[in-house]
Amino acid sequence: MNETLHRNLLLRRIERWEPDYNLEALLLRVPFSSPGYHTSLKNKDYVHSTYPNLMYAVALLDSGIAAYEPRAFDILRTVISLQETDPEKNTYGIWPWFWEEPLSQMSPPDWNWADFCGKLLLEAEVRHGNRLPEPLKEDIRQSVYRASDAIIKRNVGPSYTNIAIMGAFVTVIAGEHYHRADYYEYGLQRLERFRDFTNRLQTFQEYNSPAYALITILELSKLRMMSAGKRVKTICDEMLGLCWKMVAEHYHPELQQWCGPHSRSYSTLLKPETASFLQIATEGTTFMPWEQLSYSPEWFASGIRCPEIYLKYFRETQTHTVREIFYLDDKKGFEKTAHAYMTPQYALGSFTREIMWNQCRSLIAYLDNGGKAAYIHLRVLKDDYDYCSALLTSAQHEGDVIGGVQFFTNGGDTHPVLDKKGGIIEAEDLRIRFEVGGHLDNMECKLVQTDEIELTAGHVRTSLRLLYGMFQDSNEFEPAPLQWTAALINELWCIDVVIHSGEKRIFDFNHIRTAAFLFAVSINRSADDPLEITVTEDRERRSISAVERTTGKKLAVTIPLKPGEV
Repeated sequence: MNETLHRNLLLRRIERWEPDYNLEALLLRVPFSSPGYHTSLKNKDYVHSTYPNLMYAVALLDSGIAAYEPRAFDILRTVISLQETDPEKNTYGIWPWFWEEPLSQMSPPDWNWADFCGKLLLEAEVRHGNRLPEPLKEDIRQSVYRASDAIIKRNVGPSYTNIAIMGAFVTVIAGEHYHRADYYEYGLQRLERFRDFTNRLQTFQEYNSPAYALITILELSKLRMMSAGKRVKTICDEMLGLCWKMVAEHYHPELQQWCGPHSRSYSTLLKPETASFLQIATEGTTFMPWEQLSYSPEWFASGIRCPEIYLKYFRETQTHTVREIFYLDDKKGFEKTAHAYMTPQYALGSFTREIMWNQCRSLIAYLDNGGKAAYIHLRVLKDDYDYCSALLTSAQHEGDVIGGVQFFTNGGDTHPVLDKKGGIIEAEDLRIRFEVGGHLDNMECKLVQTDEIELTAGHVRTSLRLLYGMFQDSNEFEPAPLQWTAALINELWCIDVVIHSGEKRIFDFNHIRTAAFLFAVSINRSADDPLEITVTEDRERRSISAVERTTGKKLAVTIPLKPGEV
């Protein structure tokens, strides 16, 4: 996309921000949002966020309009003043999320902010250093040093995809620009470790994430443009090729959706900003009207562009399968595999083994419902929020998935590591749900048997079969088997297996005798060629085996009945 159009979109975004600039705080206010951790703020309409303010400051400078310079300088000074400068504190070099909430009040602070904020300070300095007042340039230099020191001290491993790259960006560019060989050597080694780690499986452990794959592409593209190092540029090109391949193979142009499974995602349907990114990077291949673009200033002068070889995936869906090992522990003999089956009518994706975190789309289908996308998403909900200490085990072949959900005792509640409960929780409601959302007009949902629900969307028919469901507390003698319930709630079909709903009670998974759920999902399987499914049992586990009658293809899943550590 040409520079003139990029600049016009940037100016339009700056104009939309204008009413939200706070002249007293010298910061931009933005709508409050939170993933539910790190911040203790609640019930806020607006906040003054550090990272978006740095983005705004760089955008003002990128506009080339001299009248914007004083505001950009004020924002840079204000945000720099919020960084922890005491080297004796473990938060040294990082920022709070919000002006309203100091680091000491966060729960806990987010060390990623050294990476996120540090890179934007460098962009301001590298691209516009000749326009910055000398005192401010020195403030930025010292702030970048502190951020780089925090990044090096933390030393994130290559499995944390976006932060591994972003930390390399900050230290490499800081090293080059400020002639700090120590920073540059660290950043280059970090980038090489990431390359070696990623090449081992030829994919990213932060797998197929709409949010973080875009960050990966953006940061690698900017690093490639800003660095003078040939080695850095070569590694960036190699990793950009892998990332664009992953994105392209999961994109469904007819439904305009980035299909699953997703290791980390903040929205089941494609966000406008993500769709806009793909539109710009493919130079219009995704056919989104330009006037509808949701433009991020970070894309300006970034060099984002999809390689020509992958553009075909954004034009028309060809039936294909993607199957990749994205996690491998050789010592424990443990691996996780991602599986996606893409057709013009639907896409079905699953992980062989993954937690049910709210950022994971571990089992997700997208369906063509009259030319618009509907979705089916497996969730485990505690008081209407995804419960992290539930685990999916599944097996997939094309449009069929068999799977099981179990519970474990050494995980988190709303987050995998930040709020571990030791397997003991309080809840008024606990259920397993197939959530059906998106475009639901004329979709039919009916109970065809006591253990099977059928969804019909356009020419796509989906069968959801409950094969086993039991939840038995230690003080219950003969629990009733779990069954389907289905209801249309808030424009969603909620197909649930209800474990508990009512008064708040304590669930101690260390002592629960049985907590297991087995199911099968089939999309557009002919009634004349059903899966032959067998459920077997012993005292400690339940197993499913499924066989395709025509091909002889076999699938198998086993899960334990009793919760324990995983």
